[in-house]
Amino acid sequence: MSITDDIHVLTQPVHPADWTELDTKAVDTIRVLAADAVQKVGNGHPGTAMSLAPLAYTLFQRVMRHDPTDADWIGRDRFVLSCGHSSLTLYIQLYLAGYGLELDDLEALRTWGSKTPGHPEHGHTRGVEITTGPLGQGLASAVGMAMAARRERGLFDPEPALGDSPFDHHIYVIASDGDIEEGVTSEASSIAGVQQLGNLTLIYDDIKISIEDDTAIALSEDTAARYEAYGWHVQIVEGGENVVAIEEALNKAREVTDKPSLVLLRTIIGYPAPNKMNTGAAHGAALGADEVAAVKKALGFDPDKTFEVADEVIAHTRKVVERGAQAHKEWQAQYDEWAQRAPEGKKLLDRLIGRDLPAGWADVLPMWEPDAKGLATRKASAAVLNAVGPVLPELWGGSADLAESNNTTIKGADSFGPKSISTSMWNAEPYGRTLHFGVREHAMGSILNGIALHGPTRPYGGTFLVFSDYMRPAVRLAAIMKTAVTYVWTHDSIGLGEDGPTHQPIEHLAALRAIPGLYVVRPGDANETAHAWRAVLEKGADEATRAPAGLALTRQDLPVLEGTSYEGVSRGGYVLADASAGAPEVVLIGTGSELQLAVAAREALEAEGIPTRVVSMPCVEWFDAQDQAYRDGVLPPTVKARVAVEAGISMPWYRFVGDAGEIISIEHFGASADHKTLFREFGFTAEAVTAAAQRSLARVKG
Repeated sequence: MSITDDIHVLTQPVHPADWTELDTKAVDTIRVLAADAVQKVGNGHPGTAMSLAPLAYTLFQRVMRHDPTDADWIGRDRFVLSCGHSSLTLYIQLYLAGYGLELDDLEALRTWGSKTPGHPEHGHTRGVEITTGPLGQGLASAVGMAMAARRERGLFDPEPALGDSPFDHHIYVIASDGDIEEGVTSEASSIAGVQQLGNLTLIYDDIKISIEDDTAIALSEDTAARYEAYGWHVQIVEGGENVVAIEEALNKAREVTDKPSLVLLRTIIGYPAPNKMNTGAAHGAALGADEVAAVKKALGFDPDKTFEVADEVIAHTRKVVERGAQAHKEWQAQYDEWAQRAPEGKKLLDRLIGRDLPAGWADVLPMWEPDAKGLATRKASAAVLNAVGPVLPELWGGSADLAESNNTTIKGADSFGPKSISTSMWNAEPYGRTLHFGVREHAMGSILNGIALHGPTRPYGGTFLVFSDYMRPAVRLAAIMKTAVTYVWTHDSIGLGEDGPTHQPIEHLAALRAIPGLYVVRPGDANETAHAWRAVLEKGADEATRAPAGLALTRQDLPVLEGTSYEGVSRGGYVLADASAGAPEVVLIGTGSELQLAVAAREALEAEGIPTRVVSMPCVEWFDAQDQAYRDGVLPPTVKARVAVEAGISMPWYRFVGDAGEIISIEHFGASADHKTLFREFGFTAEAVTAAAQRSLARVKG
């Protein structure tokens, strides 16, 4: 039976016994406001906000624990609107509940400078937990929030029974057909089932309409059965107007504590627009003046008035402020009792909420003596994690099934998960520290965002640099939201060797550096790796510099170099080795595994009497943030002869070498061979850098 056949049944209102006329009036007001807001601006998505009005109202007014006067209250339930295009679904609830949005803000929907942009933006609009819009990201990140909530419970209050701790709360998500179709939600939902995240409830708006109208053209699966197969608790509610069934399903979902819950809700998009409901025309465009007027008539509103909100309606919905304050008061008593019995936990929580690092934490960082053999920077990273693990309990993470290659496991740490998923290699505990994402890079990126947004812990996740492509949408959102996520991207160049061109990142460093607000850090040896971790953690703790960071690390061993420094690495670029006599005539810029080539080339050039400076530039973004005087001190404008060497495409380096400079790069895909052969055959040698410097000098001298 099609949804059209069911339309009469699905729109039959069913209300709880304590539902009042004002509740009905409020829900109808939501529908009218959604229609008016999109009609005024001339674009947007009215239909879902109209059809989801009873659900959203029920969540914010009757189910969720939240306090509009304290949007950052750690005891609140979290709400994620994964279908961010329906931003009005959230904005109108924030207005009605008293989070600070007012009618003027709804009237300014999708306009310059408004608090109500086209998609919800975290940090821009009070009460918005996460930036959503790219479909699937919200749901996938909500899985991370649910994981973070459990990890938080384990850090601070693991002993009480479920429901008896101030750290018990719930994550609610609304997702659309589009979210369900996106592959990232399949990845994340599978993990959620494995993790038995009973604190997560997903409401899937099974609306069967998208931009291309009836989703039957592209979607035919039994989604409920799919989620049952993932290990979720599944309920189906027929009808978006059936508030009784909606509320019962949400309450039942909260009672199921050993599985995440799916509530599949069948609604009618655009209800009750008489001509456009249940059509693609209600999805992504204004309904039109006549249709908006018809909606108002159907709901008993004056068709000649816009943005009409009765005083008694807003007074009624703002009572959630009182209810939230009462819930907050009750929680506070529970929290104060916890603080009394767990003073060390309280001290740790205060530090984490303040984003402070413990005094002297960096003293435990490993350092290495200069050594020609050295070690791989991925192994140096492992040493850093194992050193700081005991002093930074907030730091946790893992890999997309590459822990042994990425070296991301903190020794002795239990795996995060129910005991039932333990293996001969991994011991799982519900409050464990080591994350296992499986071969799901995209979900990993989104989950890391959710963990960081939930707070107060600091997550990291690893995979090969080449597979950063799989997680790029989540990385981009991390940059937009300025989440303090750390990516451990190993096997960072052709230096990974025999796996060949499919696994050798060529364009990836340039592509990642193209994302505004992402720190791409490619340390040149073991000590720079330790310094890079320190800088990433310290910058992530500072509101002014907080941003996601990716560490690009080698598979192959690198020599431990002389002259590296924390200050230099933290500033992104610095003089590693200067000209031996007087001002330099040529500057060699290197990163990662190629930094050693610049050092060796300097020795050859100096032997020829050419004063040569080596600049290590592990992070272009940090270097760009320095003042002009510092940058000029590292790269003197008067020195035009320059060479940059990096085993990736040359794109990022032209602005540093100028017209007279040279770039040693790779502009084609790699090959299968050992790393020494590849570097030799593709021209990454000290001799090649020396020759490039000589050509640049000749060009400068005319």
